[in-house]
Amino acid sequence: MNDSIFQARTQVQTTNWQGLPAIALKLGQGDSALICLQGAQVLSWVSQGQERLFLSPLAVHDGRTAIRGGIPVCFPQFNQRGPLVKHGFARIMSWAADKAQALGNDGVQLKLRLKDTEATRAVWPHEFEAVLTVQLTPGQLRVELAVNNGGTQDLPFTAALHSYLRVPDVEQAALQGLQDLSYWDAVADTHPRQQGALRFGVETDSVYPRADEPLQLLAGNQPWLQIAQDAAWSETVVWNPGPALCATLKDMEPASWQQMLCVEAAAIDAAVIVAPGQCWKAAQHLTAH
Repeated sequence: MNDSIFQARTQVQTTNWQGLPAIALKLGQGDSALICLQGAQVLSWVSQGQERLFLSPLAVHDGRTAIRGGIPVCFPQFNQRGPLVKHGFARIMSWAADKAQALGNDGVQLKLRLKDTEATRAVWPHEFEAVLTVQLTPGQLRVELAVNNGGTQDLPFTAALHSYLRVPDVEQAALQGLQDLSYWDAVADTHPRQQGALRFGVETDSVYPRADEPLQLLAGNQPWLQIAQDAAWSETVVWNPGPALCATLKDMEPASWQQMLCVEAAAIDAAVIVAPGQCWKAAQHLTAH
């Protein structure tokens, strides 16, 4: 049933995904998004009639395990760069959703919140509120992470929006906009300079400094997505498991690497420090072509 229909053309519906509570957003012109309350994770974004996010058919949905695909929120730790569970606890916790709000004539905004609990303070002794804001407008998805420090000490963390983008064929895809940047190739553990557009077909795991201009993802030779990051993000992570690693991942089909590419807005090489009473925020903007 509809939780709210605040315009004749825009719908917000409480639903579920594989038994997990979720919220579905749909615009009058047809674009839609699905957000799971576990992790405040955007699982689907359909624009111009095509799915733009990758969600593994084998993604686990037990309410305790990270969901493979969509846009996981990595917080307050990226990967295994610290003592916490990989990519932090936010993506495996239940978030609370505010009432959705209209944006203009055909848009919708949803805020989801996660506050510290006795369980989080036991492993990470900080008072915080994380707020994920999802804005769906025709042809665009904007996802913003905000972190509020409610304590009396500085709040250090690393974070990322681990966006799994769906592509028709990653071997025919190209990512433009990172050329001439020096980066860390985590597979080879080298620091080369990017020559031209990125292309894919083997395992890719690289950390780039954030580019000043939006990135362009091509499918074949055609524009597919534009990816922009706010300046508060300091890095861009690009990941694709390639065929060998993908075959070892239990929550991925062996050929799934061909339909996905992670382009992640990240703040990971140096911890973000939020002073008491202050707030840090940064968004990733996706535009469909």
